[in-house]
This record gives sequence, structure tokens and C-alpha cells, in this order.
Amino acid sequence: MAKEQTLSIIKPDGVERNLVGEILQRFEQNGLRIVATKMIQMSRKQAEGFYDIHRERPFFGELTEFMSRSPVVVTVLEGENAVAKHREVMGATNPAEAAEGTIRKDFAESIGENTVHGSDSLENAAIEIAYFFAKIERVNAG
Repeated sequence: MAKEQTLSIIKPDGVERNLVGEILQRFEQNGLRIVATKMIQMSRKQAEGFYDIHRERPFFGELTEFMSRSPVVVTVLEGENAVAKHREVMGATNPAEAAEGTIRKDFAESIGENTVHGSDSLENAAIEIAYFFAKIERVNAG
């Protein structure tokens, strides 16, 4: 199997509650390597650009306001089946439906404030990674 890369975002609620280290550790413990990471403060416009695919959805305004309220940690993770593995470690979007031991089951406070974002496909991962990281910022983890 080929290595994949995926984007992970620790959302404002995770950063505000000092969960960054614990969340990143869970990814590493599950075979994902950090090849780029940084803390940023998205403007509302940047959040709207990132979540543009959801612009017509009723939660768009609430989502972009939430994602721009305080810093987030954006990370590129790499590993075998990284997209699927990352989504497995995150858990279901609704924390009430997430499996025991997943990040969202353990830390999310609601569907809206569910602590982490992850790419849902290799195609979207490439788009999302490029939104936040220049090639020079990404290390080849080998």
C-alpha cells in the first residue's frame, strides 16, 4: 500500500481546552506521522474559503464563526491509508455516535464543536493541505 497524506485540524474547542498534545499523540500512536503542523488564527474570510463546499448548508455561518473564533492547529499526517485511519481515530461527526476511545467520543462537546476536522478523501486532502501549507513546509517523512 502507498502512503497517503491527509489534513487534520484541531478546532478551537480542542485548542482552548489544551488538548493539542494529547490529540496529536493519538494520531502518532495509530501509525500516522506528522509531516507539517502549525497553529494559526483563521479570519472569518479564510474559514469561509476553506469550508466553501458547505456555503449553501444551514450550518455554514455558525461553522465559519466557530472556526475563526480562536486559534486552530493544522497538521498534515502521513501513513498507510492515512485518510481512513485518521477518520477512524477521530470518530463519527456526532460524538454521541462515535466509537469508544475515539477523539470525538472522548473530547467533543457537540456536533458543532467536535474538536477535530479531517479530510474525507484523498482528493479533498490534497486541496485542503494546499490551502494551509506550501510544499516547502511539508517534510517527506520517508
